[in-house]
Amino acid sequence: MMEKLTFYRQCIQSMFNDYVHVKPANLQDVENQLIMDTERNHYQFVSIGWDKTAFSYAVIYHFDIKPDGKIWIQANNTDRDVAEELEQMGVPKSDIVIGFQPPQYRPYTGYAVA
Repeated sequence: MMEKLTFYRQCIQSMFNDYVHVKPANLQDVENQLIMDTERNHYQFVSIGWDKTAFSYAVIYHFDIKPDGKIWIQANNTDRDVAEELEQMGVPKSDIVIGFQPPQYRPYTGYAVA
């Protein structure tokens, strides 16, 4: 189980590191930040800063690795299919939960229900 957790952590960190350098063209004074709690297995990618005179804070991605070893995608505020990207890295569908989908719809996602 520990090898699996280590592998899943590496997959999430690799994915987030690939995205951290991509800045929105319409937001000049916004910084991307990675927030990774590897002890408790919580991972967030946030965008924070100023959009002219308005403060901007957005959670782009939020993933958790639950005690049963499944990756829960809690938030995906992009058009990227991050579940498929995790699959391509070697994470089986049975270990990916689309957490932001209502439980009654999860069986139709093709991924784990919980």
